[in-house]
Amino acid sequence: MLILLPPSEGKTAAAKGHPFDLHELQFPELNPAREEVLAALAHISHSPDALAQLGVGASLAAEVERNTRLHNEPSAPAHTVYSGVLYDALGYRSMTATQKRKADAAVVVISALWGAIGFADSIPAYRLSMAVGLPETGKLASYWRKRLPTALDTHAEGHLLVDCRSSTYAAAWTPEPARTVVVNVFQERNGKRTVVSHFAKHTRGELARHLLTRRGKAPETPAALLKAAQEVWQAELVAGTARKAHALNIVLGE
Repeated sequence: MLILLPPSEGKTAAAKGHPFDLHELQFPELNPAREEVLAALAHISHSPDALAQLGVGASLAAEVERNTRLHNEPSAPAHTVYSGVLYDALGYRSMTATQKRKADAAVVVISALWGAIGFADSIPAYRLSMAVGLPETGKLASYWRKRLPTALDTHAEGHLLVDCRSSTYAAAWTPEPARTVVVNVFQERNGKRTVVSHFAKHTRGELARHLLTRRGKAPETPAALLKAAQEVWQAELVAGTARKAHALNIVLGE
């Protein structure tokens, strides 16, 4: 089982630590592309209109300025740097040592800056969204869509993929539909279902935690994933097609 996560918009910067080393990141075949995006990000972050180009407000000016010196910034494991609703719900820090090892092996984060990284990879805090386009690379989702299959198709072979990404990050890589389950979260009120983004992030984080901390064998099929989810939630499985992944729909009550 592999769990695909998006990064968090907000990041917790490491207070101390060595700068990142590209050669120590998972998926080293992505390093030439990573170097290109790092350089493009530093260049745009130096420009007078950097905030507008990166789609952020003035309150994030310090984070954009940090983009210009990422090679010298302290780094920390991705599970520490990424923060926010999903990652709080996943709760890596409160896991046992065995559960943490499972998370480090199973979680892959799809990133606008790094392409894809492992959960224990050491990175600095940065500010860049997959929705952004950089002059040197164009739209990052399109940029990575051409490059991620080389690294991820082989890595994913034989695994069930639990896809907890948002649509922005899902656009960067489309894994084999037959072994992929996209996680959707709905809230049901008076028989009507609605999508609620905040609860979706939280529930996806809870699902990831449940899969990593529950006893027993990790699910290897969409049906086994459904059974594991039903240990906690009301859930249903929508079968995929040759071109469309399966969908695990988690339904929250009022």
